[in-house]
Amino acid sequence: MSLSRAVEQPQADVPREFADALRPYLDDLAEEMIAEIRASIPEYSRQSGAYTRIVRHAVEEALAGFVNRVGDRGASRSRLLEVYRAVGGGEAAEGRPLDSLQSALRICARVAWRRLAEESERLNLSRQRMCDIGEAILVYLDEIAAAAADGYAEAQVRVAGELELRRRRLLDLLVADPPAALRAVTDLARSVRWTTPRTVACVALTARAPGDLPRPGLPPDVLVDLDRSDPCMVVPDPDGPGRQGLLDALAADWTVAIGPAVPLGEAGLSLRLARNALALVRRGVIDGRRVVRVPDHLATLMIFQDEALIQIMARTRLAPLLTLRPAQRDRLAETLLAWLQSGNATEVAARLHIHPQTVRYRLRQATELFADQLGNPGDRFELEVVLRARAAGLYAVRD
Repeated sequence: MSLSRAVEQPQADVPREFADALRPYLDDLAEEMIAEIRASIPEYSRQSGAYTRIVRHAVEEALAGFVNRVGDRGASRSRLLEVYRAVGGGEAAEGRPLDSLQSALRICARVAWRRLAEESERLNLSRQRMCDIGEAILVYLDEIAAAAADGYAEAQVRVAGELELRRRRLLDLLVADPPAALRAVTDLARSVRWTTPRTVACVALTARAPGDLPRPGLPPDVLVDLDRSDPCMVVPDPDGPGRQGLLDALAADWTVAIGPAVPLGEAGLSLRLARNALALVRRGVIDGRRVVRVPDHLATLMIFQDEALIQIMARTRLAPLLTLRPAQRDRLAETLLAWLQSGNATEVAARLHIHPQTVRYRLRQATELFADQLGNPGDRFELEVVLRARAAGLYAVRD
């Protein structure tokens, strides 16, 4: 119920004398209400001085507001409603459910009605007058409850916005390169109730198509910012149960690359590798139709880390291919790479879908061309690296 729908003054049938008779008992009534609230609702049982003052202020304002409105038909409601808007906002900021406040107001109504029943004879109240006062109490509490609900809703929006800003700031600190101070990270993590994990993996994303995309449903411990120019996420404990499939649902709308699991202080490295992988997806080097997991592509990332160096190395290591026709170069390079990776002609034949005899013929040819490189482990390693680069399109042998 919003303030715009607040019930009009409900005290028309309550005698003004009732307010004068009630005023001397307000302090006792407030004490009784506060005691019952704290005894009945665990969220309000704290003993701290500041918190007790807040509860007392809310109860005393409610009682004073009711008596003033009965005693003075023209009394303004605005101050009381602002007080309860603030009370509702405070409840949201403390993280308590609105139900607790509503329960406290019901307790106030129950205590007020009980005291009214006890004092009805002394106050010479008829049954009709008691009904009028009881109804006025309930309607009045509905009105201040509506004010509190408005304040609660406004604060929830504000708190949610502040929380989201802090979570994005935490993400920024985690992926900073060089790393941010650990104390700054842990302090901010505590403020957003984010438990610092043992390891994290960072995710780089790019939209598959322009336009607004649906917001993914992710666990609250996953930090995400999809509105930045380079969208990214931080996934805690990425090797934990259920984490492997966490990003699969994103692949329909996003190209997704997840970096390796690293200690918290190396999150920036994980994100950098994920972004490098994403760049290779855009170049067609890595297949991005499914989630790209960086640990599956470390060799490719290493090869593309310094492309100029690979180009220089390839000119030397692949020079023997210049003696062959272009079609022969492709076949021989493909076969030699497969053999360097497996060391078995039969396996190479199965991998390339050719006859083992064809493999052996090509390998004899490769041995003749690369004899001076195949006998040295270091040369073999460099040869495999440049053949991988060639297969990835990074280098082409030209006459």
